[in-house]
Amino acid sequence: MDKQADYHHTIDLRPSWQTRALNALLRLTTHRRVSRESDIAALRREYEEIDARYFQVAPDVLRTPVDCDGVPAEWITLPGSRDERVILYLHGGSFAFRFPNAHAALVSRLCRRLDARALIPDYRLAPEHPFPAAPDDCHRCYRALIAQGLSPRNIVLAGDSAGGNLALVTIHRARAAAEPLPSCAVLLSPALDCTLTSPSMADYDGQDPILRLRTLLVLRRCYVQSPEQYIEPEVSPLFADFRGFPPLFLQAGSSEMLRDEAIRAADKAHAAGVDVELEIWPEVPHAFQLAAFLPEATSAIDHIARFVHKRTGWC
Repeated sequence: MDKQADYHHTIDLRPSWQTRALNALLRLTTHRRVSRESDIAALRREYEEIDARYFQVAPDVLRTPVDCDGVPAEWITLPGSRDERVILYLHGGSFAFRFPNAHAALVSRLCRRLDARALIPDYRLAPEHPFPAAPDDCHRCYRALIAQGLSPRNIVLAGDSAGGNLALVTIHRARAAAEPLPSCAVLLSPALDCTLTSPSMADYDGQDPILRLRTLLVLRRCYVQSPEQYIEPEVSPLFADFRGFPPLFLQAGSSEMLRDEAIRAADKAHAAGVDVELEIWPEVPHAFQLAAFLPEATSAIDHIARFVHKRTGWC
């Protein structure tokens, strides 16, 4: 960004010692080679065991399993949650993995700030269920909320990484079907371009403490069977027509591989007349908001709440 647009905000602060320590730890522990021969289901079970061991949800958070028009999901509620305020949160995990505690903890922090409740769909995962299973499930959950009588103006779509992709795809599908759109969407380190051609993909491969291009190439093949589909808007929503989209709020790290996908999406949204804000945070890891102990994560939640309050009228 040579000349920073008014909707681009580079957060001006030095990375906290907690962020520097987390980056060092992640570089030592997360760069596991994933190949075409990898057992994704076994790796998924391993990740879920790590999630259960290291991520905790506050004791006042109520987690209620629900069938959402055939899609398993979980309601997240707190004592102050207002029924009419709903966050539809689509979790990340490269379309192949789930981290139930980590995402429930993050979503509960958002709900606490917004006096809202949240629905987290347990959408079908690749490679057992490749595209379009995940977007089908997420769109079905959005439709189910509308069918329950919830005002779309009181629905916030949100997601991290692959979940950010699914959030934009859900908006794209809803607009194509002439369905009411949510009040706004929050995209955290979104993975929006299946071609993997953003400059930051090459610039930070080997430096990003979590992601590796070789791993993304394998997981991409698990999710999308044909390379001809990589530029389809329902696979890579960066290539969608953004006209008429609701307000968008994006956050990404300055040195993560997905940084430029957030920047390109914000630029395209702005060009289409969409109300959009983009924040680039210095040196934080991919989807840093999940790490509640980071001071940057706490501030990021504050910024998300400010954006959502303004666009929804919640107070």
